[in-house]
Order: sequence, then structure tokens, then C-alpha cells
Amino acid sequence: MLKPSTLAMILAGSRVDKLNVLTYYRPKSAVPFGGFARVIDFPLSNLLHSGIEQVAILSQYRSYSLINHIGTGAAWDMIGRNRGVSILPPFKDNSDSKAHTDWYRGSADAVYKNLDFVKYHNPEEILILSGDHIYKMDYRDMIAYHHKKDADLTIAFVQVDKAKAHRFGVAVIDSEDGETGGRITGYREKPEQPESDWASLTVLVFKPEILYRALEENQQSESFEFGRDIIPHLMAAGKKVYGYKYRGYWGYTGTVSEYWQANMDLLGENPPIDMEAWGLRTNMEHRGIRDAQPALVFDGAKIENSLVYNGCVVEGRVKNSILFPGVEVGPGAVVENSVLFFNNRVGAACCLHKVITDVNCVFGKGVRIGSDTKNESGQVTVIGWNNHIPDNTFIGEGATVYPNISVEQWLEVRDVGVGEVLK
Repeated sequence: MLKPSTLAMILAGSRVDKLNVLTYYRPKSAVPFGGFARVIDFPLSNLLHSGIEQVAILSQYRSYSLINHIGTGAAWDMIGRNRGVSILPPFKDNSDSKAHTDWYRGSADAVYKNLDFVKYHNPEEILILSGDHIYKMDYRDMIAYHHKKDADLTIAFVQVDKAKAHRFGVAVIDSEDGETGGRITGYREKPEQPESDWASLTVLVFKPEILYRALEENQQSESFEFGRDIIPHLMAAGKKVYGYKYRGYWGYTGTVSEYWQANMDLLGENPPIDMEAWGLRTNMEHRGIRDAQPALVFDGAKIENSLVYNGCVVEGRVKNSILFPGVEVGPGAVVENSVLFFNNRVGAACCLHKVITDVNCVFGKGVRIGSDTKNESGQVTVIGWNNHIPDNTFIGEGATVYPNISVEQWLEVRDVGVGEVLK
């Protein structure tokens, strides 16, 4: 077997404050998605189908959930003599230099601190990915374009609504290769006034020696990010930086509403996301998904346009929703436009509308959550994990409930108003 020529490094250590309580105990890349998977399963599955089998995952924030999910890498066929997944957490060495503190100071610093690992593998190209985007891509096409142009750096971009482009790294790409891509003539990270609607997917292919030098030269900086520092540095140095135009679906899950919408994009007759057609892989042993009993649907229950997975028990009505394994919906209960993580129990006569609930929550009888008017454009209500919500409690649209609220606090508060936060 030939030694792999590409080393992939997945940036998977961030929390993302805008996802709120969903990342209270886990990094964004480990957030459950789509009824059985995790967000990081998308780049991992892309790597599998691209034939890239040497992968490093750079993890920092509350890594346990991510480490537990990755396991040995067997779910993505990444076990073998010349293939595998390595998880690289921060470390402390014997140096007093600020460059060797125990925390990664940014995305570029995470790679810099592991250059010994990178150089050991001696790759022909280094593929750097974000671990928290929803998309399907064969990276071989992008790598082939990178070699064709003899580029120092190639970055994947997707067209977005220009009104939202200020949230991303934005490039001006010339017309050198038409629909495929072109030379980047301008790049700015999160500009107030974007000059283009081509937003970075945080998928980058580097010539190794170019990356090594750029990371070394950046050590005198006070910022250590690829978008803010490394890319502009290479542009200013006159390096060959190309943009590769990606045309498929891209789910950016940077906020609660975006995460909710990406899940809703799994529903309907022709959903934008088709996890089966995409060949999505996940670790079926994590949380015992593989061993869950078949879903049980009682007489009188009704399920419309929803994904209901193994281990679920449905006695009420489920519409436009996603139920992870172990969810129970009691008699007379209604769950609409919602995403319920593992092992939630919805009591009799409950009504949940446009809700995301983290794992191990129990909703007593008659609990009402979300908009009473079934406003489809309303805000998402988020319930943190390990909450036991008393009978007949009301939680309003757009409210946030933090994890592990005590029974005594629930009895004192009783209801949570529209947009309120309960900590």
C-alpha cells in the first residue's frame, strides 16, 4: 500500500458561544445532528470518500465528547498501516516561550504547535478543514486543481447572500478558470463592507514548505488565525493563492437558528441534505445507537415529514421534526418543527414547537414550549441537557434554559417568558 500523500488536519476545538447551551459541555464539532450523527461526521465522511486516510483532529474545548465519538476511527475505515485518526489536544512542553503555552492561541497556532507531527508524515500537501460545517465534497477535485495551478495555497469558497458575507472570510476571485475558480486578487476576514459574495468554507490546501514558513513568520504576531493572519500574509508576499469554487449545499451552523435550519433541510420530499446519498458515516457505538431497539409507534400516533430513529417511542403527534434514539413522546403530546436529542421524554399533553432539546431532558405533563401561534418564522427555544421540567410549565418562544436546573429552581421560577434565559 502506498503511503498517503495528503495529510488532513481538522480544526475541531472551538465552542462557538452563539450555539449557547448546545456547546456548554462539548465542542461545536461534537454537537449531535440529524437524528444520529455529529457535525464532525461530515468532514470525516468527505475524507473517507476522497480516499484521504491520514487525519489529525485538533481539539481543545471539552474534548471528551469528541474523543468518545471518534473512538478508533473505525467508523470511517481509518484503521491500518498507513491510515488512521490522531487526536491532538493542547500540551505543555519544557519551553518558557509564549509560543509553547498549554492552550492553542488560534487555528494557525494549533497547527504550528503540531508541526513535528506534520513533518513526521512528510505530506505532499496539507489539507486543513473546519470540523463544524455541513457539506459534501470530494477533496480530490480541489487538490487536483491546486496541483494544476501549482498554487502555494488553494482555498474553497461558496457563494452566499452578500448581506451576510461580512460574517466570513471573503475573497475576490478573478475569472482565470471560469466556474472552477481563479487567482484570489483580494481577501478580507469578516469585512464590514464585503467586496464579494464568495465566502470561505475553511477548506485550505497548502504546499507544506509554504505553510511551515508562514507559521514561523507569524509567531511574532499577536493573532494566530488562518483567515485573519496567514492568508493575508501570503497574499501580501505575492504567493500564488487560488480560490476553488464549491457549488453544492453548505450548512453553516454558527447560530442556533442556522443549526435548526440545517436540521430542517433534512426533511421534505427532496431535501437539500441526503445523508444516505452523501454516504455519511458515524460511530454507531457512541451512545449505543447500534443496539437501540426498533422505533415503537402506538395506535393513534401520527408522524408527518419527520425523522424518527431507533429506540424512539411515539404515542402522540410528531410533525416536521427530528427525534434522536431514545426519545419518547407521550399520549396527546405534539412535537412540531423541533429537534430532540438523545433520551428525551415528552410527557402526556405536552406541546413543543420550534424547540431544540439537549440530551436527557424530561418534560412533565402539559408542558408548553415555544410559540402558541405556531409562528414558523419565530425564534428557536433551546433547552440544555439534564433538565426535568415540571408539569404544566410554560417556556416561551426564543427562551434559553441552561443545563441542570435544579427542581427547587424550577418550582420557584415555574414559567420562562418569551426570549428569557434561565441559568
